[in-house]
Amino acid sequence: MNYHIASFRKGLSNAAYFAGHFIDYALLPRWFWRRRLADVLGSLSEEELQEVRLRADYYNKLDGHIPIDGGIRVGNYRFPYRKISYEGRQRRFAAYFFDQYDVLKYFPSFYKFRHIHGDVRTIPEQPTFVKSRPIAGDNANAVLLKLNKRRHYHFVDDHKPFAKKKNMLVSRTTWCNARPWRRRFCEMFWNHPMCNVGKTQAEPAEDFPESIKGFMSIEEQLDYKFIACIEGIDVATNLKWVMSSNSVAVSPPLHYETWFMEGTLIPDFHYIEVRPDFSDLIEKISYYIAHPSEAEAIVENAHQYVSQFKNPRLELATQLTVAQKYFEKTAPL
Repeated sequence: MNYHIASFRKGLSNAAYFAGHFIDYALLPRWFWRRRLADVLGSLSEEELQEVRLRADYYNKLDGHIPIDGGIRVGNYRFPYRKISYEGRQRRFAAYFFDQYDVLKYFPSFYKFRHIHGDVRTIPEQPTFVKSRPIAGDNANAVLLKLNKRRHYHFVDDHKPFAKKKNMLVSRTTWCNARPWRRRFCEMFWNHPMCNVGKTQAEPAEDFPESIKGFMSIEEQLDYKFIACIEGIDVATNLKWVMSSNSVAVSPPLHYETWFMEGTLIPDFHYIEVRPDFSDLIEKISYYIAHPSEAEAIVENAHQYVSQFKNPRLELATQLTVAQKYFEKTAPL
């Protein structure tokens, strides 16, 4: 698909998404949603309730009573009309706002919370709603919500079986100069015969022009048996849609997680794990080309894992349970 056509379609989709959410935010009173909280959670079967609680306890690991200092009241949570400076750019975080508002609107206006929008790579000092957190260590203060989901939770319907795909690995990446591990990956494989690896565009002070191969649509990438999923600031954005496809995700060890619970993924079961320096990448994909049944088993395991995120009713109930637990654990004494 042409890059400009893809951008136009994405723009229309985003416009409809934001328009619908802004109408909800501006016109529907919050009491309308607060009345529905008990209905949403009460509609769960015992089996569904068990699944929701299990996932909610993973996202929200707060144990004991931990009141927060400061924070913002739910009733004072307002759309960010002003942009703020974030990593050298002006950001409004509108998508984060609406995704978080979709949860907070179910709760009383006097409840208080803390939140950080953007790519979070450290653990907050107090319990805080975030999109991402480190996998390792005590990450309980980083309470995960399903934020920026328009970008991160895009699954695909892949009708091409693994066996009919190219015996190659594909990757299109950006910001390689600012992410040395991505630059190393491009330097090693941009011209390898078993790889179609490159950057989508030039970077500031470009000194690696041979690696620029332009935009490649998701549909085009799905022609390949293996798709690289390499973390950037935090998680690899494409990991979710790759695991929903009939291709196999290939990644170094994971360091960050989001609502997708990347910390629960099993190497060489849900995805192919390679060394941090990528030194065994060709060996690994060669092995799975020679053992296609093992690769197809990984595809099936990935599909089963992704399926738990595809039920909108359970996704909402899980987020509400995460938030409810947060408010209970952080309420003033």
